Parts: sequence; C-alpha cells; structure tokens
Amino acid sequence: MTMVARVFLVFALTLLAHSALAAAPAQTMTPVADRPTAADFALKDIDGKLRRLSESRGKVVLVNFWATWCPPCRREMPSMQRAWTQLKSENFEMLAINVGEDEDTIFGFTFSTGVELTFPILLDRDAQVIKAWPVIALPTSFVVDPQGRIVYRAVGGREWDDPELLKKIRELLPRK
Repeated sequence: MTMVARVFLVFALTLLAHSALAAAPAQTMTPVADRPTAADFALKDIDGKLRRLSESRGKVVLVNFWATWCPPCRREMPSMQRAWTQLKSENFEMLAINVGEDEDTIFGFTFSTGVELTFPILLDRDAQVIKAWPVIALPTSFVVDPQGRIVYRAVGGREWDDPELLKKIRELLPRK
C-alpha cells in the first residue's frame, strides 16, 4: 500500500471512529492480548532531539498517534497535558507522535490549544512508524509497560486525566 493510500485509509477510518464515538466517548482502554513487545522507533521531536521508545524502558509510556486535522486528536490534547502534569514525576513518559505533518503546522496547532503542551511531540513525517503499530484510526493510543510490552490500546479520543484511566496507568508503574 502506498503512503498516500495508507494516509487516506487512516483518515477515512478516523472519520468513521469519530462519528461512532462523537456522542459519548468511553473513558476506557482495551487490554491487548498476549502483551506484544512494542515496536521500537527513533523519531525527532519538535525541538530536533532524537527520541527512541527503547530509551523509556523501565517506565510506563503512553504512545499517542495523532494529527492536527483530526478533531478528536485536537480535543484530547489538553487532557493529555493534565495527565502529563500529574504523572511525569512517577516513572511515566508520554510520546505524542504526529503523523505526516511538518513543524510549522504542529507549532501553529499547539498554540491554538489554549494550553501549553510540555510533553514530547514526535514527528513521523513519512508515516513509517505508524505502519509498525496496530493503528486503525487517529487518535490511537497505547500504554506500554516498563518491560516494553503493549498493555492497553485506546482508539478514539479520551480524557486522559480521567481518574479511571490514571488508575490503570498507575497500576503499571514500577514500585519504588
């Protein structure tokens, strides 16, 4: 499948998912059977720093695939920031992977949220990383445990600071 066809397919599935979830998005995550190892990646963040998923071993990681043109992606960003603020000191990492857009588009969007986004935003410009993950629509988020395994998947937007979601994430955190 060509990159253009893949991006179009993800866009179409995102619209379908958005329509289905628009009334009342569930604040749940689906457990992933057999907890497969998360595909490693190396992507630059919006500041040009190279980040690898494998560098976060030992932490719980929320990996979120998103785009600025995606309405549920846009809506969940402030709640992601609130969750990041609550969890960043608890052996937790958040990696928001933008799919197919450039820095100018992303910077413009981040300033329009009304909230300063301080968690890492990574750039998957050529949509290569998204191909290695089981993403069926945008946004899709994954919770990766400290051993690097995918534990949960959430398709569609969430309120990431919801107490039930935070509880499930905290249950995975390494005990001190």
